[in-house]
Amino acid sequence: MVQVSSSSPGRSRQRSPRRFPLGGSASVVTVTAALAFAVLSAVPAAASAGAPPPVRDEDRAGDHLTVTVRHAGDGRDGTYELYCHPGGGSHPHVRGACRALERNTRWGRDTFAPVPDGSTCTLQYGGPATARVTGTWAGRPVDTAYDRRDGCAIERWNRLVPVLPDLGP
Repeated sequence: MVQVSSSSPGRSRQRSPRRFPLGGSASVVTVTAALAFAVLSAVPAAASAGAPPPVRDEDRAGDHLTVTVRHAGDGRDGTYELYCHPGGGSHPHVRGACRALERNTRWGRDTFAPVPDGSTCTLQYGGPATARVTGTWAGRPVDTAYDRRDGCAIERWNRLVPVLPDLGP
């Protein structure tokens, strides 16, 4: 039983407490279970609000990227077409490039995401090479640039080798 005291404004006399039955322990359990379900149901929705849906087989039919590499040296500069699912195009390493893309494709994460703002990166210079990747991957548009200005950018580049040329250590 819950006891609630009430008094009316302007009256100095106290009333006796009112009693409200809760309906037994079954009602408390039901309310607790309903509250827990509501909280737990909301968590996945909130956590995945910014995440794209999983890749479906029908999303794969249009996997086509154009990779433009500049200042990489040793004949690695150029513009290459890359098709995956099925593999093809003018890219020098179609099978390896498609495998690298598959390896880096995870639900809820952008395969081509830039280095997050505020990242702590080593102050090493990986050379003047740049690359631009455009097209469609996993049913989503791609338009991103790569360089090797610091340790984070070098790691981001290396994650996509051989989509981008291997420039060594």
